[in-house]
Amino acid sequence: MEDEKLRFDTDKRDQEIVYSKAIKAGKRIYYLDVKRNRKDELFLAITESKKKVSGEEAQVSFEKHKIFLYREDFEKFMTGLNDVMDYIGKSSEQGEDRNNPVPSRFEIDFG
Repeated sequence: MEDEKLRFDTDKRDQEIVYSKAIKAGKRIYYLDVKRNRKDELFLAITESKKKVSGEEAQVSFEKHKIFLYREDFEKFMTGLNDVMDYIGKSSEQGEDRNNPVPSRFEIDFG
């Protein structure tokens, strides 16, 4: 029984949010949650939450999608993100999406 309690406490700690930022974007909300894992290491949990209304009684629910990003992958992730942001920015300049300008780069030092 004690082992089960210890496992529950450890699992609960795995869900500890150290820092959080919510970004409202139209019908979606993006949550950037810094969490601590069992090894006391920080990681990023990115959640997209989208409100859904269904049925005749207008039942409200939320559709959620999550990705987890670990510290050792931050630099590669940012390189890839900047690459696709550059592509979208260039496409916008060429008239493909002029109504939605995109920042050209994210500069973050993970040192």
